[in-house]
Amino acid sequence: MQQGKRGRRHRVRAVLAVVGAVVLGAAGCDAVGGDSPAPSGSAVKPSPSPTPVWDTSPESIAAVGDSITRGFDACTVLSDCPEVSWATGSSPEVDSVAVRLLGADAAERSWNHAVSGARMADLAAQLTQAAARKPELVTVLVGANDACRASLSAMTPVADFRTQFETAMSTLRKALPKTQVFVASIPDLKQLWSQGRTSPLGRQVWKLGVCPTMLGDADAVDTAATERRETVQQRVEDYNTVLQEVCAEDRRCRTDGGAVYDFRFGAAQLSPWDWFHPSVDGQARLAEIAHRAITAKGR
Repeated sequence: MQQGKRGRRHRVRAVLAVVGAVVLGAAGCDAVGGDSPAPSGSAVKPSPSPTPVWDTSPESIAAVGDSITRGFDACTVLSDCPEVSWATGSSPEVDSVAVRLLGADAAERSWNHAVSGARMADLAAQLTQAAARKPELVTVLVGANDACRASLSAMTPVADFRTQFETAMSTLRKALPKTQVFVASIPDLKQLWSQGRTSPLGRQVWKLGVCPTMLGDADAVDTAATERRETVQQRVEDYNTVLQEVCAEDRRCRTDGGAVYDFRFGAAQLSPWDWFHPSVDGQARLAEIAHRAITAKGR
């Protein structure tokens, strides 16, 4: 009898041990996770790819800025020529950003709100106009006129330039939180002086008041003239730093990384009437730079 009871107890312990091993084994499979085979009949779903912050193929574009974006002096003397604008122009010679991105629909889905002579203080109003169109991308090229003034003291202070740009971006964001913004750097004005001063016609036209702070007394290379140009040069570089820093604070804004500033405009890229504004070929080069930055993968 005692032996029978002891036998039954041994058998119960053995069964419990087996059951415990099975339970612990099942728990262990869950804990191991990726190293264990998935239960039969279940499928492991891949994690969805995050949506990129920057869309390299926007479906509508608005351009804001100054005379460069208006194509000033590119087609005829002292006139805007928006059809050759690097941003929204229709000319096949330029192959604008709008044409590259929107194709046959470029004319219906792109708008040019730039104004010749505009400065950074005018950008907020332009962006308000642009916002009414609800574009998916806004291109910005402005700042040269803040440095091109009648005197050095009349140039826009860097702090004011920053505040005005921040205000303009805030204005856009209140209306269009998700619209992308591409900001082109300001061209190297000293390089334009260096290139254009080789043209007798260019020097004569500059006397009419084209960017006096940089182009005034074009042949002068004395200490005063050199220091004046260096001051303007530094101001443009400071402006470009502001553009990069303010843009970097907005996750849907990107710049050209200084590519326009670094571009060396030659005779073929400058207007034959003022040797300062981009020619049709110059506009095409700006379109290439902008398109490359807008369609670059990454942030």
